[in-house]
Amino acid sequence: MSMSPVLLRRASRVAVVVAATALLAACASAGATSGGATGPTRGGSRVADAAPVVTDPAPIVSGTMRRYQIRGRWYQPEEQPDYDVVGLASWYGDQFNGRPTATGERFDMQALTAAHKTLPLPGLVEVTNLANGRRVVLRVNDRGPFVDDRIIDLSRGAAESLDMLSRGVGEVRVRYLGRAPRLGGGTVLQVAGAAPPPPLPAAAPVEAGQRYWIEVAAYRDQPRAQSVAERIGRSARVQAASDQSMFRVLMGPWNDADAAERARRSVMADGFADALLISAP
Repeated sequence: MSMSPVLLRRASRVAVVVAATALLAACASAGATSGGATGPTRGGSRVADAAPVVTDPAPIVSGTMRRYQIRGRWYQPEEQPDYDVVGLASWYGDQFNGRPTATGERFDMQALTAAHKTLPLPGLVEVTNLANGRRVVLRVNDRGPFVDDRIIDLSRGAAESLDMLSRGVGEVRVRYLGRAPRLGGGTVLQVAGAAPPPPLPAAAPVEAGQRYWIEVAAYRDQPRAQSVAERIGRSARVQAASDQSMFRVLMGPWNDADAAERARRSVMADGFADALLISAP
């Protein structure tokens, strides 16, 4: 049966409208899946080009903005919109996994989260590893680290994204972005080539497969370094610089970064707050 010219024109218009509607729906679906501007993939997931936009921020958790005291030092949490600080970051792993954070959330060592002493909770920060340019956005949901020379404590997942697992401590830039969403908020922003960690001197051989060491402390006085090593025990040894100008107290090695990090935190609790996690090739 043939159609009249009028019906044919109407059918054509309907087909165009249906096609356009389908195209818009497909675009909307793609946008919802991508979650905003994205860049190249990393490990099967997208790497974002910009920090996430928070349209429904989580409320500040009651009680987390009160002044508090740790080890005789007082801290006053406050809103800090211009917070932009360069300092040292450390990381924590499975010894805290599953435990409640200051916000009441459970700590997931693989999630992109962090701890800070005074920023609002939960909040978002952008952290840049100054050694290699890697950048991440992290959800701040806990308090710490309570070591004077460190400004932020990273989850294991955050440290891995920044390529800081091997050293344990690294220099970073931390920028406060504002309140966090009700869930998540962590994003990898930029992945760059990681600078190789400095190797241990040849005087401290490392067995195959054993990569992680703890530098407990370093002294100019050898007897003092030896005394500290003897007091610590637990495989501690003294390593002298080639020119005998410095003597390092070392522990290890460990095959696993998490095991070495647990040992580092134990050493820190014994009074060696500047203990470093380092690795050898």
